[in-house]
Amino acid sequence: MNVLHEILTGVALLAVAVIYGTDVFSAVVQRPAMARVDDQVLSSAMGFIHLYGDKRLPVPGVAGVVATALTTVAAVFAGSTTAVASGAVALVLLIVWLVIYGRVSAPVNKRLTAAAVAGTTAQGARQLQLTWDSVINVRVVLQGLALCALFSGVAFG
Repeated sequence: MNVLHEILTGVALLAVAVIYGTDVFSAVVQRPAMARVDDQVLSSAMGFIHLYGDKRLPVPGVAGVVATALTTVAAVFAGSTTAVASGAVALVLLIVWLVIYGRVSAPVNKRLTAAAVAGTTAQGARQLQLTWDSVINVRVVLQGLALCALFSGVAFG
C-alpha cells in the first residue's frame, strides 16, 4: 500500500504543480503586465487567456484534487498518520482554493471571455481585473502549501 500511496502522491504533486505554476505566472508576470495596458487590450488578452485556461486547466485541477483525495485514502490503508494528516491538509487547501476560484475568479473570467469573444471591451474591465488580482496571491499560497503538504506526506509519512 505504501507504493500505491507514493504513486498517487506523485500524480497529485504533478497535477497540483501545474495549477500552482499557472497561478505563480499570473501573479508574477501577467498581473503587472496587464496593469500597463489599456482596457481594450486587457479585456481582449485576458478574455482569450481565460477562454483557453478555463477549457484546459480543469483537467490538471480536477486530477490534483482527486489524486490528493486518493492519496489520503491510500495513506489510511498504509497506516501512516503523518501521510493521512498531510493529505487531509492538502485536500482542505485545494478545496478552499476551489471556493475562491469559483466565487471570485470564475465570474471575472466569464465576463472577460464573453467580451473577448464578442470583440468588445468588457464594461469595467479594469475593475474586473483588480477583483481577479485581489485573490491571486492567496491562490498561490494555497496551492504552494498544498504542494508542501503532499510532499511532507511522502517525505515524513
